[in-house]
Amino acid sequence: MTILIALAAAVAVAPDPIRLTLDEALAQGLANSHRLAEAAARGEAAAAAADERHAALLPQIAAQAGYTRTNHIDTFGVLLPTGQLRVIYPDIPDNYRTRLDLQWPIYTAGRLDALERASRSDAAAASDDLMAARADLRLEITRAFWALVTAIESVRVVDQSVARVDAHLRDVRNQFAAGLVPPNDVSSVEAQRSRQRVLQIQARANRDIVEADLARLVGAAPGTAIEPVAPPEAPRAESEPRYDLAALVDTARRQRAERAAVSRRLDAAAERQQAAAAGNKPVVAIGGGVDYGRPNPRIFPRQRSWRESWDAGVNVSWSLFDGGRTRAETAGAAATARALKERLADIDATLAVEVRQRVSELESAQAAVSAAADGVRAAADAQRVVGDRFAAGIATSTDLLDAQVALLQSELDRTQAIANTRLAEARLDRALGR
Repeated sequence: MTILIALAAAVAVAPDPIRLTLDEALAQGLANSHRLAEAAARGEAAAAAADERHAALLPQIAAQAGYTRTNHIDTFGVLLPTGQLRVIYPDIPDNYRTRLDLQWPIYTAGRLDALERASRSDAAAASDDLMAARADLRLEITRAFWALVTAIESVRVVDQSVARVDAHLRDVRNQFAAGLVPPNDVSSVEAQRSRQRVLQIQARANRDIVEADLARLVGAAPGTAIEPVAPPEAPRAESEPRYDLAALVDTARRQRAERAAVSRRLDAAAERQQAAAAGNKPVVAIGGGVDYGRPNPRIFPRQRSWRESWDAGVNVSWSLFDGGRTRAETAGAAATARALKERLADIDATLAVEVRQRVSELESAQAAVSAAADGVRAAADAQRVVGDRFAAGIATSTDLLDAQVALLQSELDRTQAIANTRLAEARLDRALGR
């Protein structure tokens, strides 16, 4: 009874199957991706860092306030000729101070400007990273989608094969009981049935695996059944080559987000090198403020009243010796720039190879679709001929079973070839940065 209740509860909470086209799967996956959310947050952090660098160039105004309690002291004063005591330093234990302060670096030898430009480049690179992550996710969803289409088709083909073998096994057993066929024919069909059952188990397990992977990518609940809406249709065949490899490689270099991100980070490294080199140059800043205190220490003699004062000045700071910090910082930025240049060169070399590989994969996949279609027609004709021969008593049951299995396998091969073509198209688009 407990087992029945548990099974009923499991069925009750099982998510309903969802039907998805490839476009719907892509949209849902992009909307629910934690990976993209992380990349977007990193981009926001980079943009905030750039705003922080820009704020360093602007005047900084601060309001300050304070209270200090001091011990009592003896009042100090001077006796005037009139006989009155002129208090110069009164006993004021309660000290209040307020100040409106202004600081503004007006010359930093370009250091702050270079740091701001570097931060802007980093923010742009983070945006390119987000675009690259979106492209990777689109390709991953496309791969999982067509893998599920192929897995479902595999299960269908294997199920049909098992059903045909079961029906054929019944016929052979009946023929054996009637003394029409020898025992080895029954054993051969039983061996075929066992093999098809193994393939059926493997196909269903593979379908569950790729279905779970697609569910994860689109943000569906674990265990959700997905029905991909994508009738496998053969892509239009091209009679002549339509790929200009040189143009495609140039397109990839212009559109690939990863390359753009590295290029922007190279610009940022150059700006940081310039900012580091400015560390041995003087910095000029203006400062000032208004003080309002009780007593105001700038007013003499001290008075037990609120008084105001102000100040303004220009400050020059020039590091004459920093122990090699500026030199090391400049060298580090230069080394980072060299590393990024090498990475950019490696990306360019890899792009050329990748585009050629993707074009070759697509062309071979398109050719495989045509070959698989020919295979289906040939297998269908072979099954028809063997069926006629079996009906005439010329062919054996094993020959008929082999022809049926060959037709099913050729249909599966055609479906696999079509899925490979769609996936090859998606990989080529990813390589070109589309």
